[in-house]
Amino acid sequence: MFFGEILSIIVALSWTATALFAEVGSKRMGSLPFNAVRMAFSLCFLALTLWLTMGVPWPRFADTSTCLWLLLSGVVGYVVGDYCLMQGYIIIGSRFGQLFMTLSAPTAAILGRLFIGEQMGGLAIAGMFITLAGIATSVLSKQDSEHHSSIRLKLPARGVMFAAMAGICQGAGLVLSKIGLEHYDAALIANNVDIDAVADGAVLPIPLGVTIPFASTMIRGTMGFAGFMLLLLLSKNGAQKLRDAVGDRKAVLCALSSMLFGPFLGVSLSLMATQYTSTGIAQTLFSLTPVLIIAPAAMLFHQKVTPREVLGAIISVTGVCLFFI
Repeated sequence: MFFGEILSIIVALSWTATALFAEVGSKRMGSLPFNAVRMAFSLCFLALTLWLTMGVPWPRFADTSTCLWLLLSGVVGYVVGDYCLMQGYIIIGSRFGQLFMTLSAPTAAILGRLFIGEQMGGLAIAGMFITLAGIATSVLSKQDSEHHSSIRLKLPARGVMFAAMAGICQGAGLVLSKIGLEHYDAALIANNVDIDAVADGAVLPIPLGVTIPFASTMIRGTMGFAGFMLLLLLSKNGAQKLRDAVGDRKAVLCALSSMLFGPFLGVSLSLMATQYTSTGIAQTLFSLTPVLIIAPAAMLFHQKVTPREVLGAIISVTGVCLFFI
């Protein structure tokens, strides 16, 4: 009873943990080295997962169209999005970084409407404005002077820009991934593949339909890893930065933990959760991360949290929830 709901809450906690590990690791390594190391770990685990479930350590049955859309999703969601997210963590911290990730829901809704014809109801439109209002409540403050009052941004503008771009890119990457998955489904049909069957040579008896998202993630991750490595090697002293990053055991452990709690455990449990409860309930509970991260971030990083910031996070999450009602 309530197994799917419990799993969904565990997913939100898992994504909270990955954000905290990512903040520590990215501050020690830097955004590019951290992302490159994390993506390398992710590809290794995904290859193992596909070998166990598909019989080969790479995405089977993916055609050219599938790969192109998912690679594009990897550029937007991983290379640009994760780079901006880690930069945001470095400048304004994971607590505010996760708050701006709520922008992914309205971004996905708008782009889904424009490019794949998904409908937006009145609640979704209201959710957009509520989400933006929640973010504004947390990051803006009123400044009174002798002659007038003004509203100012209480966080570094550069950090806000990176965090906002990360949320937007995640939403855009989600839409591109959905298009890629549709092409993947078409490729399976063209090859007469039964998604309810177990792949030939698979070690674990898991239907192909369950493993396709992992295969899609590997295609996206391949582009993410290639993009981060290219940017890193083109940057000043990039090779030395990577060597220093790999030599930092604490930072490497943070990268591994961030990957395990996020792309690996978080994604796996999120897929499982949607099998045991409705997608709307699952997505609503997943979106609790900006609220759940407040207490541990305050304790671990000795941050002062104001009631206004807590209220803003709650308002923003409420806006996200409206997208799934």
